[in-house]
Amino acid sequence: QTTKKQQKAVVSTQSTGMHDFVLLLENCQKDAATDYHDQEKDKMLALDTLAAYYVRLGRKEKNRENRKKHFAKATSLYTQADKIIMYDQNHLVGRAHFCLLEGDKTDQADAQFNFVLAKSDKHIAANMGKACILFNKKDFKLALGHFKKALKGNDNCPASVRLGMGLCFYRLGNLDKAQMAFQRALQLDPRSTGSLIGQAILHLNSGDKEKLHKGVKLLSTAYGIDSANSMTLNHLANHFFFKKDYQKVQHLAQHALQGTEVEYIQAESCYQLARSYHNQQKYDQAFQYYYQSTQFASPSYVLPHFGLGQMYIARGDNPNAAMCFEKVLKIQPNNNETMKILGSLYSQSDDSDKREQAKVLLQKVTTQCPEDIEAWIELGGILQSCDIHEALNAYNTAAQIIRDNINEDVPPEILNNIASCLFQLGKYEECLTHYETALDYCKRELQNDESYLSAITVTITYNLARLYEALHEFSKAEDLYKAVLKEHPNYLDCYLRLGCIARDREQIFEASNWFKDALQINQDNADAWTLIGNLHISKQEWGPGQKKFERIIKTTNDKDSYSILAIGNVWLQMLYQPTRDRDKEQKYQERALAFFKQVMRQDPRNMYAANGIGCVLAVKGHIREARDVFAQVREATAEMPDVWLNLAHIYIEQKQFVSAIQMYENCLKKFYKHHNVEILLYLARAHFVYGKLEETRRILLRARHMAPHDNLILFNLSYVLRHLATSTLRDEKSGLEDVVSAVRNLELAQRFFTMLSKATEKQKYDLNHAGAEARQCTDLLSQAQYHVARARKLDDEQRAIRMQQEKAKQELESKRKEEEDKRLKEEEEKHQAMLAQREVYREKAKNILIFTEEVEPVRVPKGRKKKDDEPIYSSGDPSSDPDKDDALNEEEKAQKKKEKSERKEKKRQARENKKKARKERERKRLQQEKEEKSGKYTSKAFISDSEEDENNEDDDKEPERKMETTPAKPIKSGVLDSDSSDLDDSPRKKAAPSKKRKKFSDSEDDSDVRAEIEADTSLNDRQISDISEDDAPPPPAAPVVEKKIEESDSDDKEATEQATEAVSEDEKIESETVGGQEGLVSETVTEDLVSETAPPEENPETAEELVSETVFEKEPETPSKSEEKKKYSALIPL
Repeated sequence: QTTKKQQKAVVSTQSTGMHDFVLLLENCQKDAATDYHDQEKDKMLALDTLAAYYVRLGRKEKNRENRKKHFAKATSLYTQADKIIMYDQNHLVGRAHFCLLEGDKTDQADAQFNFVLAKSDKHIAANMGKACILFNKKDFKLALGHFKKALKGNDNCPASVRLGMGLCFYRLGNLDKAQMAFQRALQLDPRSTGSLIGQAILHLNSGDKEKLHKGVKLLSTAYGIDSANSMTLNHLANHFFFKKDYQKVQHLAQHALQGTEVEYIQAESCYQLARSYHNQQKYDQAFQYYYQSTQFASPSYVLPHFGLGQMYIARGDNPNAAMCFEKVLKIQPNNNETMKILGSLYSQSDDSDKREQAKVLLQKVTTQCPEDIEAWIELGGILQSCDIHEALNAYNTAAQIIRDNINEDVPPEILNNIASCLFQLGKYEECLTHYETALDYCKRELQNDESYLSAITVTITYNLARLYEALHEFSKAEDLYKAVLKEHPNYLDCYLRLGCIARDREQIFEASNWFKDALQINQDNADAWTLIGNLHISKQEWGPGQKKFERIIKTTNDKDSYSILAIGNVWLQMLYQPTRDRDKEQKYQERALAFFKQVMRQDPRNMYAANGIGCVLAVKGHIREARDVFAQVREATAEMPDVWLNLAHIYIEQKQFVSAIQMYENCLKKFYKHHNVEILLYLARAHFVYGKLEETRRILLRARHMAPHDNLILFNLSYVLRHLATSTLRDEKSGLEDVVSAVRNLELAQRFFTMLSKATEKQKYDLNHAGAEARQCTDLLSQAQYHVARARKLDDEQRAIRMQQEKAKQELESKRKEEEDKRLKEEEEKHQAMLAQREVYREKAKNILIFTEEVEPVRVPKGRKKKDDEPIYSSGDPSSDPDKDDALNEEEKAQKKKEKSERKEKKRQARENKKKARKERERKRLQQEKEEKSGKYTSKAFISDSEEDENNEDDDKEPERKMETTPAKPIKSGVLDSDSSDLDDSPRKKAAPSKKRKKFSDSEDDSDVRAEIEADTSLNDRQISDISEDDAPPPPAAPVVEKKIEESDSDDKEATEQATEAVSEDEKIESETVGGQEGLVSETVTEDLVSETAPPEENPETAEELVSETVFEKEPETPSKSEEKKKYSALIPL
């Protein structure tokens, strides 16, 4: 029966309407029979059908209250059905779709769809529901998969499945398949508005004109099928917006807004309404709908925020506008338009961080889009307040883009901005060129846009006048200012600039008239009142100046920091007046401090207010605290000259005069190019308190040349002249010239002070003080004659003393000159005598002693043993073997090279030893001369004290001793000094006695040849006599000298090398023979030949360079004439 009633309900619905349908389904729950199989399933089906009916009613209902009622009935029916069969698939799918429609129960619907799909993955309704959930979650790929499952489960599925697939393809970027899906959906359901709208959007976005018309036709078709479809209405409204048919836009968007409850569709409808009103410049309605759209829109829909930000800019609410654009930039971080607008907003902020952020944003825009002219111009505007060079580069880049890409002339606005940057950089010539170019452009294009270009021409002309003013071409500047005023009489800035020009010319009255003309245009203009107030302060009219600034403060409601600061400076200046009331100083200090603190509260970073607070602290005597304040201000900015001066004042108070002077000079050089009268006065004061009066006078004269009409400079100069004269007159040691100059300075100061004390106008100094100084100068002048007489007397005395000193000096000089001439003459005579003696000596020294002897060949070890009878020849012997060197083997040559290199390395040490040896030889020579005078002769070998005692004993015991030879250290032979006739004894090898003596000749009795030697013992004459064989008797025996030499092989080697080096430096090798009454010592030195050497194994290194020394006890034995082979010559040392 229930089934029959359901069938009747369907028939009733079609025939009589929905009312009977609802009655039948409601009555079947009460009156239907329940005694058949599957009655629970039929009952649940009836409840689900009725619930679906109420869901459909609620979906179509426009009234929110009625919609809630329908949804409440549907919820109750679904709850009843849950109690019958809860897990029926169709029941769960219906309930899940209802939850999805409610919007806030998406998770519950997702769970129910998952439950159904777990049992039947091809369930069409469940797949479509799941696909809708995934689509809303923007998981388009999975949503497309569920739509495909639904399509595979039933080829005849509704067109909505194709529509869903088309939307997924569109979101995934596969436009071709999206087009095919929309076309298939239209084939299945020609009245599918969703498919029509999808195809229309694809055609409208293609950019093709034909497709554009086709897309509009599709929208019109969709509108004809369902005129209440909000999506269709919104797209049509967008189409008519671009056609500028704002009435239709508003009509369609309004119907779309009323025909939907979906918030993102409502947001789009409000946005269409808002931008239509925006273009109609109906900003209030536009603001309302933009704001309403932002309330409906999802976070990713940023268009309403962009429009709302524009409305806030129109209202002047930049902070809220910045917040709107920040939301847009958060979703689209690389949007150039948003970054440009935000950069422009941040650039107008007082926050330095915001300004820096603006610079970063615009630099990012110029990086992403280097050809964006607007971005470069905005960037230049931001940088112009912080970095002029970079701003100039930005403007130049924009101008270059216009020339190259657009191929047009640079607009005058950009040329004006470039010229302004050049003006701030001090490049006036380039600035003038750009201004003239901009004016030419305006004159040339004036006919095309007269209103706009004429306004720009006025601005450029004013800027050009400012340039001429900076170039000190005041006549041209005045002409341009007056030309602007002729066309625009209310251009207030021109009146102010004309007044400033008159003020700089010290035409105070004319300047005041120009400022008053500006006030007639705008009675409350703060700049005009400020300039008038500054005029009063420059003339020390503190009261009128203070009133002008107080008027500005009242007009601006105590917000004008400059005026408040100016009043604080007025109270501070009252503390420095010479005629101030000292009882009110505390009051002035407190008032000045109060105004400076007020400025700091309004602007905590105001450096001028902080500087003023430091000044007040310094006046109160808190020097250290004031110095800290000034130091902090200077750290904040180094471009403020006042803080430099205040720090220098603090150094003066702390007695740091050098630092103060340096600070004044640096400030004068850095900010004023060495030309500023006020700072020169400060610098002069620093030198004055430092005690440098002459430097003070020089600086004041320099300031006097700069400002000849400044009486304060004249007062200070007179004061310094009086102090200079006083110090000179009080000094009893002052000369006549200084005293006379001081009297003149004193007279000059007296005249200046007298003149200054009679001034009629108000001055910066005290007139009474000037009169007192004039009287003091008069008193000092009355005592001037006494000081002049005293100085003249002192000068006469000093002149007499100087004359005496000069005379004594001349006598001493003549005496010294005579002595010097005498000394030079004696030295010349002595030198000539020495040269004559040297020539005599050289003549007598030639072949003075020639004797023959047969010398046993001595073996010279060369690293290998030789036969005993093998002779060794001297390099100077005519019979020497010329092939000797060729016989040497390679090992011996290498050894010689090694020794030669070692000798070179020790050359420096040998020279030092040579100096020491010269001193030692000189000492020994003197000792030898002394002994020769007493008749005693000794060997030149070094004798120790112990050996001398031993030799004396041997002389008594053994009257006759045989000759002994032994190797010794090399000693240089005596050479003749070029400056002296004396011979210099050089070090040589000394022969030490060996244990076994060697005979000099074969027989002691051989007396065939006897050497007769005659020696002159007179050392003073230093003459050498010839030795004959027959005249002289045999000499008595001489004592034998023995010396024990115990040296290591290394010592012998070093000594040999030194001797070889010394011998190589001598120009001539000489032999020496010394004769006397008691004995005769014969010494022969050659370069290469030695008469005796040590065995090869004892000293192989010095085998080629040995020295032989022979000591005779009685009569020397000589070889016979038949055995004579060689002749030796020797020089006899004196």
